[in-house]
Amino acid sequence: MASQEIKLHAIVIPLMSQSHLIPMIDLSKLLAQRGLTVSIITTPLNALHYQPILKSPINSNLQIHLIPLHFPCNDVGLPQNCENLDSLPCPKLKTKFLQSSYLLQNPLEDYLVKVNPSPSFIISSLPWTHHVAQKFNIPRFAYQGVSCFTLFCSHKMMVHKVYESVKSDFEPFYVPEILDKVEFTYAQLPKMMKKNCSIDDCDGLKQIQDQFKEAESSAEGLLVNSFEELELDYVKSYKNVMRNVLCVGPLSISSKMKNEGNFEGHYCLKWLDLMKPKSVLYVCFGSLCHLMPKQLIELGMGLESSNCPFIWVIRDVDYNEDVMKWLKDENFESRVQGRGLIVKGWAPQVLILSHSATGGFLTHCGWNSTLEAICAGVPMITWPMFAEQFFNEKFIVQVLKIGVRIGVEVSMQWGEEKNDGVYVTRECVKNAIEKLMDGWEIGQERRRRAIEYGEKAKRAIEEGGSSYLNITSFIKHVQATNANK
Repeated sequence: MASQEIKLHAIVIPLMSQSHLIPMIDLSKLLAQRGLTVSIITTPLNALHYQPILKSPINSNLQIHLIPLHFPCNDVGLPQNCENLDSLPCPKLKTKFLQSSYLLQNPLEDYLVKVNPSPSFIISSLPWTHHVAQKFNIPRFAYQGVSCFTLFCSHKMMVHKVYESVKSDFEPFYVPEILDKVEFTYAQLPKMMKKNCSIDDCDGLKQIQDQFKEAESSAEGLLVNSFEELELDYVKSYKNVMRNVLCVGPLSISSKMKNEGNFEGHYCLKWLDLMKPKSVLYVCFGSLCHLMPKQLIELGMGLESSNCPFIWVIRDVDYNEDVMKWLKDENFESRVQGRGLIVKGWAPQVLILSHSATGGFLTHCGWNSTLEAICAGVPMITWPMFAEQFFNEKFIVQVLKIGVRIGVEVSMQWGEEKNDGVYVTRECVKNAIEKLMDGWEIGQERRRRAIEYGEKAKRAIEEGGSSYLNITSFIKHVQATNANK
């Protein structure tokens, strides 16, 4: 194999957030399976948390390592042991956390001077890694954890500024110069795109966003966690905007050694074994989305009234005294016993979605979760909250036609909740579930399309598939670059 002719050493530097760390670890495993040495740069607590994921590939003699670098939280005013976006105690610290990532630059440079074999290339979108790559004369490639649909739509919106002419937050407008007729409102846009953004540290976040864009455009290429068969027209279109775009996903299934292989005996999977095929709705909102107690209660009441079997994951940060009191006072878990299961904290999402009993996914539309549902062939109920999640909703419902909107119309962030944080009523929850799990013609067609995309996803990462060949091309490119050096 070409990658074995010249031994390559990849330096992978993820943003310290679960949504970046997990897919970039999966990408690292892929490269290690092709014969590369891979060093994943992170911090001590992140290394401790994610080390179990690498146990299986390391035991298989793959050359893949987590490299913990000291991260001085207290020096920049962050709480002690705050080494991941998911661990921030409040949203106001997000800007400070992102800005402080540059503190890893000097420790990284010290590591690069001494490491053997010497680094062949860097994969990172963190702005300061551009300077590291220049200093050491190492090719750098950016990683993008959103779809080409989102990237291209965002680009067209920014170029034409169509959202600046709308007269109200809820006046619809179309994304110009794209294949599909996709409609947005100003209220659905990410905070960073809004001209009147004046919330807390918005200016600082905009500056950081610009730095990330600059780092991406200055990279030698862009690795995207998607696959061509999912969005070929948008991949082609974005290639006219950004050079050397390569789809290398879906990363959640591209590694033969699953992240969650040690959790096959999890109690929720045993519960699913007792349920009928395609009958259960899985409900989970990712690692960064936050729901207020009243909204969680509305969701719970909607799940109960739907009479649909469900697994509902409530994050530790949301499982507070108000929610515990409601569950106890209403005797909720007893009322839904045998039909509903509440998981407090974490659940093995990939394994749940791929279980034969799972028939739908109520999701916040984060791209990792969206891809995991697509890979499993599971249709979705879309409940976007912030960032690019409304873009993903449009892609799921309007382009792929494998989802049902729950009806939320306003982009929100943790700490910005209005009306006690209630955006979706129990009636909307019930109606969306009934629509998604419907066994009639429209529901069957939606499910058929979801299964078809799942099959395409698996073929993309198999030997000879589009993403497999893109990774081969990428390895040959960096190998030629290093040979010329």
